[in-house]
Amino acid sequence: MAEKSFQELYPEETQHCYGCGVLNERGHRIQSFWDGDVSICQFDPEPHHMALPGYVYGGLIASLIDCHGTGTAAAAAHRAEGREMGTDPPLRFVTGSLHVDYLKPTPLGVTLTLRGRAKEIRGRVVTVEVTLSAEAIQTAKGEVVAVRMPEDWVRNLMAPKGT
Repeated sequence: MAEKSFQELYPEETQHCYGCGVLNERGHRIQSFWDGDVSICQFDPEPHHMALPGYVYGGLIASLIDCHGTGTAAAAAHRAEGREMGTDPPLRFVTGSLHVDYLKPTPLGVTLTLRGRAKEIRGRVVTVEVTLSAEAIQTAKGEVVAVRMPEDWVRNLMAPKGT
């Protein structure tokens, strides 16, 4: 895919999250993209993501929904302002609330697909609905209430060290 993911467009100083940080070598490094008005992310769980033999650990599922949701919030907020991600000022979001419903056991050994949709954008808060499917079967769904990081947090992270 030629386009950059939402996560690759975050300011470098904010790319360290365990779930979505492209600079976190031990993290999940998820990659989310637009497909029309829906965000898409695919993730291949590894054997160490096991809950029981053959099934994915629920904490991984929550983490994927969380980080795909906050990424979708950032991308949707940029769209709402009529601009592309990667333009200044950067809009970064953190989790205000996360709710996950586990609908069916999620199998290991298959690609998981997450789909997100910004349900509501209200001021500094974006509510995102996310579904997680394995082989076209929905196994979990969640809602992420994402809160925009204050601009001074992002500026402070981006400021040269020692100043």
